[in-house]
Amino acid sequence: MFEDLKKSALEYHALPEPGKIAIAITKPTETQEDLALAYPPGVAEPVRMIAADPAAAYEYTAKGNLVAVITDGSAVLGLGNVGALAGKPVMEGKAVLFKRFANVDVFDIEVDATDPQVFIDTVARIAGGFGGINLEDIAAPACFAIERALIDKLDIPVFHDDQHGTAIIIAAGLLNALELQGKTLEQARIVCLGAGAAGIASMHLLRAMGASHDNIFMVDRKGVVHAGREDLNEHKQDFAVATARRTLADAMRDADVFIGVSGPDLVTPDMLAAMAPKPIVFALSNPDPEIRPAVALAVRDDLIMATGRSDYPNQVNNVLGFPFIFRGALDVRASGINREMQIAAVHALSQLAREPVPAEVLEAYKLEALEFGPDYIIPKPMDPRLLDRVPPAVARAAVDTGVARRPYPAHYPQA
Repeated sequence: MFEDLKKSALEYHALPEPGKIAIAITKPTETQEDLALAYPPGVAEPVRMIAADPAAAYEYTAKGNLVAVITDGSAVLGLGNVGALAGKPVMEGKAVLFKRFANVDVFDIEVDATDPQVFIDTVARIAGGFGGINLEDIAAPACFAIERALIDKLDIPVFHDDQHGTAIIIAAGLLNALELQGKTLEQARIVCLGAGAAGIASMHLLRAMGASHDNIFMVDRKGVVHAGREDLNEHKQDFAVATARRTLADAMRDADVFIGVSGPDLVTPDMLAAMAPKPIVFALSNPDPEIRPAVALAVRDDLIMATGRSDYPNQVNNVLGFPFIFRGALDVRASGINREMQIAAVHALSQLAREPVPAEVLEAYKLEALEFGPDYIIPKPMDPRLLDRVPPAVARAAVDTGVARRPYPAHYPQA
């Protein structure tokens, strides 16, 4: 099975020509007059306009629909620090998803830099040609400082998808799971296994939405992140709690929610059995979750579960977020993607899962029926309504919070 997948994957990327993306020409180039407009002498006119007013680049170039997907290759999938060039297939894949789902154009850029400041300087110097920056596969804790520095330097959206994209999809699914289980975010006891980019960003977002600091138990390789530890970086320190619990098993006792962004098979049946009634388990390590659904469901029949895999119900998949979030941000020329825009995306995704599923989605997934419930708390990636719901919500939040430089688009749904 694995050898077949390996062979198919390599053939997919190599044939009939290498790679997954190409550049398309958007203007006529059939005559000498066309070429004279595309290049000198005609091209001098938009050059002059942009030199006089940099904002004119949005009118005369592809900047407004162009995102740079950028990595240093330090945390690629579950493969670790494979280097910038080895990360290129993933960056090309991200470009495919941007284009396929939200018609956003992408240049993938692989920066060979082990020094975070060199990476920051490189990205900052090339950012002017883009409408947004999607950071990808950059290891923690450097990813936090890199994103923060670029947000401060640039006046376009900078979004580290491994942080915020994951957090948004987790939050959307969790809101629905909590409602189905008769619980609230404000009162839920949450265990987060994994204190890297995804774990820290997810917990920040949940806190911003109402989760209690004292009810979040973050667990790293050394155990519970507690107030007595002296080995915590500033990002983990923000989640340190005063508790006598020290191990994952301790943290899981009476927990309402488990969110795993760590590694395979780290949660035992006994840990799951010790959770509170009607638990929620997001075991998101991919391809092998922290506890396998068959094992989990054999222990708890009152469970709602999500994974990162497409062959189980409730896949937490970032493609539900980043193409549509950038679409909304680009359409209003937002200067950033702020917390309010992220939360707007959460609620748009959460609400969509509660609505009747159209026949075309059922057909795409070869399903006879699908409705809001324990096995459907997050929309499916092939749902065409995502493009109608998430970008308008993000754009509206951008306008309402003052980061939009264009009005709410007339072609979007009007309130």
